[in-house]
Amino acid sequence: MPVKNRFAELQTEITEWRRDIHAHPEILFETHRTSALVAEKLKTFGCDEVVTGIGRTGVVGVIKGKSDSKGRVIGLRADMDALPIHEATGLDYASKTDGAMHACGHDGHTAMLLGAAKYLAETRNFDGTVVVIFQPAEEGGGGGKEMCDDGMMDRFGIQEVYGMHNWPGKPVGSFAIRPGAFFAATDTFDITLEGLGGHAAKPQETIDTTVMAAQTVLALQTIASRNADPVDQVVVSVTSFETSSKAFNVIPQKVQLKGTVRTMSPEMRDLAEKRIKEICNGISATFGGSADIHYHRGYPVMVNHEEQTEFAADVARAVSGDCEDAPLVMGGEDFAFMLEERPGAYILVGNGDTAMVHHPEYNFNDEAIPAGCSWWAEIVERRMPAA
Repeated sequence: MPVKNRFAELQTEITEWRRDIHAHPEILFETHRTSALVAEKLKTFGCDEVVTGIGRTGVVGVIKGKSDSKGRVIGLRADMDALPIHEATGLDYASKTDGAMHACGHDGHTAMLLGAAKYLAETRNFDGTVVVIFQPAEEGGGGGKEMCDDGMMDRFGIQEVYGMHNWPGKPVGSFAIRPGAFFAATDTFDITLEGLGGHAAKPQETIDTTVMAAQTVLALQTIASRNADPVDQVVVSVTSFETSSKAFNVIPQKVQLKGTVRTMSPEMRDLAEKRIKEICNGISATFGGSADIHYHRGYPVMVNHEEQTEFAADVARAVSGDCEDAPLVMGGEDFAFMLEERPGAYILVGNGDTAMVHHPEYNFNDEAIPAGCSWWAEIVERRMPAA
């Protein structure tokens, strides 16, 4: 089954939805306008049930098929939130909110799932129930976890769940997926190193936290180069280095380091946390200072389930003619929480030759809409064929 003709007909309308969402980006859980727009459209489509307020500002729509002989229920998820980035595209539908931008394509994800919902509500050519899930706060807020914590999976009887993300650099409408670990666990750390501040002309009377912190930054890189198995994956990045004094002639009392850790296995995640604490405490003690370490575990590794991944790839091949093996991605994705609760799979759809996600010149490619919508619809119609 190639791209469905109905989505070619709907493409202009879906594009209008997408560009309206793009012009009004909302960050984390503050997706009030977007959530209201989604809920209104789901009601207009004739969904059997529309529920708001799940995971704070999440929206769920329920669409029942023509029959329900086996009690099958499939969840389809799209994220709605934007990023705290100032848009630099110059588009006529560019962000109207200063400092907020749909730089990751969640506007496209939301619009494509709305398009699929419209089609599925029109045709209902399946045996079972589809639950369309519109999630806030993917970009660091853990909205997927909050929707799960609100009991979404049990409340709607979801048995399998599927997600999708656009991917710049891949041909428009093409697909890629992999079974098992796919997106990395994403942790953060906040370290305060304290020594003894003083005059820069008398370093012997101080415990120099700048030197201590510099040694720490370098030593943290040995986690990947000397502690980790070379065939495993770990990225330790110190992204902020801030001294308590900005004067030319003052050795600061404190230095604050912030950063992120990306891993692909629970064992490597445990090792990275352990070694960060050991390295920071060890180096600070060597200098005669101290370390206050706060390590926060964020999104877990996103793991695609074997059977569902194979099925999702088959559907992608039916839609576009091919589905490549995707590489490991060291970015995080909170769809991981949903895949911990239910079997399912997450796929990439090509966005063409555009700026990479999280870039101020990124823009979702509206030409990907028919393929994305068709994949959603085919997931439902093939997994729950009409009786």
